Amino acid sequence: MPGGRVVVVDALDVVGVQVPWHFRCPISLELMRDPVTVCTGQTYDRSSIESWVATGNTTCPVTRSPLTDFSLIPNHTLRRLIQDWCVSHSSHGIERIPTPKQPADPSLLRHLLSQLSSPHLRLSSLRRLRHLARDSDHNRSLLSSLPLRDHLLSLLFTHHDSDSNSNSNSNNHFEQLTHESLALLALFPLTDPHQCDSLASHPDRIQFLTSLLTHSSVDVRVDATSLIESVLSGTSSLELRAIVGNADGLVEGIVGILKIVEYPRALKVGIKALFALSLVKQNRNRAVSAGAPEGIVNRLGEFDKCDAERALATVELLCRVPSGCAAFAGHALTVPLLVKIILKVSDRATEYAAGALLSLCSVAVAGEEVRREAVAAGVVTQLLLLVQSECTVRAKRKAQTLLKMLRDLWAEDSVANSDDFGCTDVLPF
Repeated sequence: MPGGRVVVVDALDVVGVQVPWHFRCPISLELMRDPVTVCTGQTYDRSSIESWVATGNTTCPVTRSPLTDFSLIPNHTLRRLIQDWCVSHSSHGIERIPTPKQPADPSLLRHLLSQLSSPHLRLSSLRRLRHLARDSDHNRSLLSSLPLRDHLLSLLFTHHDSDSNSNSNSNNHFEQLTHESLALLALFPLTDPHQCDSLASHPDRIQFLTSLLTHSSVDVRVDATSLIESVLSGTSSLELRAIVGNADGLVEGIVGILKIVEYPRALKVGIKALFALSLVKQNRNRAVSAGAPEGIVNRLGEFDKCDAERALATVELLCRVPSGCAAFAGHALTVPLLVKIILKVSDRATEYAAGALLSLCSVAVAGEEVRREAVAAGVVTQLLLLVQSECTVRAKRKAQTLLKMLRDLWAEDSVANSDDFGCTDVLPF
């Protein structure tokens, strides 16, 4: 059977290299990075066979025989052969696959978790757990099945909830515990609504997390923002979300995270938290007052697809309050960027951008100027293409409404078919 073809791209050329068939995973058909053998004697790449089993399959993908034992035995011989093959083809731009780190033993993880109850061992155990969690998806999956989050939340607030006076050495120790607990919680966001509701119901704890948003360490600030975001997203109560957003300095701290440059994770975490906040009406004016519109517009070109959608959804939400419309309309880059994004990122991003433009063009005071800016930026062409595209129905409705609103500002050669576009109500997304 002929080998597959790996296309390797370097700075000069594209070179096709034949990969031996037995170096490819039977599931993914890609070069194996961590070959492991199952009880039937077949070898697969670890990530592929783990995904196969995780989706409920109980048979060997190749032989279809039952997997009576789900142990995965590392195939060191095959891995070394693959590594040697990579080295021998390095001139074609193929990099040697690194030696994979072996998954942690579940008993070790349980042991480390038990040590979190020991004052003398908990800090070192936290560091070891964080190291193992970063090693592999397998380790993170194992840790997720354990009551790790309960332990981390307990450690995070133990010192804060205590009324006892501590000396400087003790304070330093608890600060390290706080940092390590936050770092692990960033890897294992809260998903249980009861945990989120419980934390959101403790104003003192939310205020403590808010105080960390101005910490000297960027990592601590971002990790605290990540935990706040998981609480906001996970709680089932709109009232609790509003209470969290009302914590003194919380919105300002999150907007500050969004403005941190040269730290991609801060941008990602910041927009997630700001979006979660903006889903609640009571938080929108606070976000605008804290400078969220300027923060979003200034970074709008830096988001990846998913985060760009989230950022544009946040823009549309903030435009639903007068102060938000005024702030976005007052920024010179808002309208050109929104027009440029239409049909460029995704259907959802297009819908949110059109919705934001519709809100901005509809305001009584600045709407006329915004409409002129939009037409000058080429919005008419974008909207005409949009209504003929296969985007969402809501995006088309918003585009049709905008086209009718802007019709008086179109050039004569642009309005010949303007009667084809009717006005429809804008649906909430």
